[in-house]
Amino acid sequence: MFNPYNILASLLFGGIGMVAFYYGKKQVLWQPIVLGLALMIYPWFVAGNLWLTWAIGVVLTVLLWFYHDD
Repeated sequence: MFNPYNILASLLFGGIGMVAFYYGKKQVLWQPIVLGLALMIYPWFVAGNLWLTWAIGVVLTVLLWFYHDD
């Protein structure tokens, strides 16, 4: 559980999620708000699996890239 790469992934994707959440809140866009919340919350549920943590984070970040400005 205290793998440094898991901690790095949690901090990295949590930070991206926080920025996305505030961006979506300021622009009143629901997609960045939802994806930002997902990026901030998911590491708590998959903290035991390193590859799953990074895979979900990358997928959510790519989704954020595509749905940031509709």
